[in-house]
Amino acid sequence: MTMWVMSRRATLALGVGLAMLAGVGSAMAETTLERAKAQGYIRVGFANEAPYGYATPDGVLTGESPEVVKAVLKKMGINQVDGVLTEFGSLIPGLQAGRFDIIAAGMFITPKRCQQVQWSEPTYGIGQAFLVPKGNPKGIKDYESIAKDSDLKLAVMSGAVESGYAKDAGIDQTQLVLLPDQSSLVKAVQAGRADAAALTALSIADMAKKNDGVESTPPFGTVAGQSVVGHGGVAFRKDDKDLYEAFNAELKTFIGSPEHIALVTPFGFGEGFLPTKTTAELCAGN
Repeated sequence: MTMWVMSRRATLALGVGLAMLAGVGSAMAETTLERAKAQGYIRVGFANEAPYGYATPDGVLTGESPEVVKAVLKKMGINQVDGVLTEFGSLIPGLQAGRFDIIAAGMFITPKRCQQVQWSEPTYGIGQAFLVPKGNPKGIKDYESIAKDSDLKLAVMSGAVESGYAKDAGIDQTQLVLLPDQSSLVKAVQAGRADAAALTALSIADMAKKNDGVESTPPFGTVAGQSVVGHGGVAFRKDDKDLYEAFNAELKTFIGSPEHIALVTPFGFGEGFLPTKTTAELCAGN
């Protein structure tokens, strides 16, 4: 009798232990998509770069990329997005470290970045422009203008594609002023620390509109004979396969739809800024 009771207790204890282990294993196996659906929200990284992704003065996350992400996630059953403000150059490391689960910053899809993260299909395509002092006293037009005059300084955002464009154009590293964000670029041009600042045409137009003493050059689409029409997308960790596959499935039917055009037009995007390449082409450097 005693042995039977002890055996039964041991069996019960073993069963409880196995159940607990099964629960732990189940929790450990939960994917980012499953967790987000269960919690009803997901965290996204952004870099305060208007009009791509930024926070309003009252703390609302908005811009082209966050609004597209929110619309697509809602179709997936995830209704809330929590923004995590991060310097642009720290977005990919932050994603990889688990500080957030998606990058919604309008970041360009490049072969190098394709090695680090998984990209959605592009959400837009756009060229470049420079922010210069009012009246453009030095007649700066593009990257070649800076390369031809070693006395000129060009401000670029750390971690952004513009530093690569500068190198391709033959601009010496000593001519670059590396800065963390848009406001720093504006201040550098206003204070004369830089003769121009480089970003995408929409960002530069927005910066020129909102700040005194500066203006935008006409947009341009080539550097050193190569197209610099960049395509932005939404980035995920490579092991979050179910998340980005589900996101892409919704995104493909959303981009270019009347709902999408109406959503992004207030940020300066629209039919003239739709993607012209696929992620596969961009990752291959085509």
